[in-house]
Amino acid sequence: MVARNATTETEALVVGAGPGGYVAAIRAAQKGVDTTLVEKDAYGGACLNRGCIPSKALITASGLAHEAGTAESMGIHADPAVDLARMTEWKDGVVDRLTGGVEKLCKANGVTLVPGAARFVDDHTVRVARDGDDQEPTSIDFEHAVVATGSRPVEIPGFSFGEDHVWSSAAALAADSVPERLVVVGGGYIGMELATVYAKLGADVTVVELLDDILDPYEDDVKRVVRRRAEALGIEFHFGEDATGWSPAGDGGYLVHTETEAGETPSYAADRVLVAVGRRPVTDGLALENAGVETDDRGFIETDDRTRTAVEHVHAVGDVAGDPLLAHAASKEGIVAAEVIAGESTSLEYQAVPAAVFTDPEIGTVGMTEADAEAAGFEVAVGEMPFHASGRALTTGHTDGFVRLVADAENGTVLGGQIVGPEASELIAEVGLAVELGATLEDVAATIHTHPTLAEAVMEAAENAQGQAIHTLNR
Repeated sequence: MVARNATTETEALVVGAGPGGYVAAIRAAQKGVDTTLVEKDAYGGACLNRGCIPSKALITASGLAHEAGTAESMGIHADPAVDLARMTEWKDGVVDRLTGGVEKLCKANGVTLVPGAARFVDDHTVRVARDGDDQEPTSIDFEHAVVATGSRPVEIPGFSFGEDHVWSSAAALAADSVPERLVVVGGGYIGMELATVYAKLGADVTVVELLDDILDPYEDDVKRVVRRRAEALGIEFHFGEDATGWSPAGDGGYLVHTETEAGETPSYAADRVLVAVGRRPVTDGLALENAGVETDDRGFIETDDRTRTAVEHVHAVGDVAGDPLLAHAASKEGIVAAEVIAGESTSLEYQAVPAAVFTDPEIGTVGMTEADAEAAGFEVAVGEMPFHASGRALTTGHTDGFVRLVADAENGTVLGGQIVGPEASELIAEVGLAVELGATLEDVAATIHTHPTLAEAVMEAAENAQGQAIHTLNR
């Protein structure tokens, strides 16, 4: 149902319909809480509309084109023609289906939907401005509120997203043609995912990164696998350089100017510039101060392990509440917020929150690294299985990378894992379950895994940590 009254009341008000907000709204309604969800843009938030889903759609499509064109060793000879406009149209269809599904799920669970931009009047009232001159603002009185307004790309000096040739990640996902030359500013996960997409689509890609490597803070041997593959795709890296601005070039393109710590000022030719240096919380326009809610020096809302802000009945979930800036973490936080509002004793635990990077190959991590575990005082047992020893990996042609398990040497409890290789984003779920349940290396190794599968590499890593691996040499 859609609210139409100029003044309404609700038990729980959720501001923002991204993966934190809509999940919070649905779970609260399922718990019998009268719930209202306010969204000023599109259901599903940045994740469904401008991030997770559209990027993975283009990653899949560009990967398919590249696979078909480079499979001579398998006896396949092809020269795929890529129609990026059509690919983008297909991607948009996926997005539309999912965002429409979110709206339907909210309605089916009895959530009241209010379109518009919310602004706090005080700690129990918001004012919702709607689009259109004939739309009266709506006042909503609430008992509890959940702020789930997400984040947006960071814009840096000298690179305004208002310039057609300067892309945010959202603009890069909406392009209808492939630039001949793409300079990517930022070697984090967003920059590397999109750099890989455009390299596979045929662009000459250059990545400029202020740090001395890509994908901070992943471990060096994990990053090395991804960087080596990216270089094989033709991606060029320049580390220790700060992007300072751009200027027109005589060929109709642009020059991206950088500066090194030593004062050197290199320039790189580009037709488009993608700025992917991080994200910042969306709190402008909310007037959080009217509700007594403060933000930290980075603009994020501080919360406790029950998602409550300093104002106990006002919660914050997802990117707006700070690290980890992950859609699945936002959804979990949304569930916790809803259940706390419903009077339950739920709280957050972050020991088994997985993270994934959809580069080529993928990265999946969860729990502790070896260094983390040692710093926490554990005597550590580590097991690895390289994908070049996996029968299934060999049959796919993707053998870069490895599975690593980190465990407590005293009792074998799995503390974490790092995977870099094919389908790492899927495989890490098994390791996450092991960490969550307190499973041991013996538990994982004793679980019969289907053959031939990539998942066998997780079992082999567990066996390797115990000195009894069959298909790889023991450490």
